Amino acid sequence: MNTANLSSKEIIKDLLVRLPDNLSLYQIAQEIEFIAAVRQGVAELDCGEAIAIEQIEKELPSWILK
Repeated sequence: MNTANLSSKEIIKDLLVRLPDNLSLYQIAQEIEFIAAVRQGVAELDCGEAIAIEQIEKELPSWILK
């Protein structure tokens, strides 16, 4: 699904439909946080803001669902 034109609420609704039923609230929150970070990054790129690769490398481990 192309989420570019969806509202945040619509994106979360779609996410909840696609996630397995056995996830904890914490795991769901992590998924939402990941989506929010990606959307923020895309918005920053659209505005011409760049993010240093060193910053991405520093933050990436916290984005991965374990």
